[in-house]
Amino acid sequence: MWEKAKAVVEAFRREVRVYRLVLADPRTPWLARVLLGAAVAYALSPIDFVPDFIPVVGYLDDVVVVPGLVYLALRLVPREVVAECRARVNRTSGEGREPKSR
Repeated sequence: MWEKAKAVVEAFRREVRVYRLVLADPRTPWLARVLLGAAVAYALSPIDFVPDFIPVVGYLDDVVVVPGLVYLALRLVPREVVAECRARVNRTSGEGREPKSR
């Protein structure tokens, strides 16, 4: 169970690094930058469309809005830019290499 949780956290971290590289790339359209920035701001903001203290629905808006903004932003970015950023992150994170022995 912990291994699966660690894998999910690592995948999330990797995706965040990809998004940072996409934002820094000069080929990224301005609207995609705005949408990715809005997704990050909404995720970190204490203000929500539906307050979090409302059971289930309070968190449901976070689960829908943030991925929706990221999806729209990445649709606007050229595929080769996203692929290059993913490749850079995978190279630096050691993915595809043999595991280190202890």
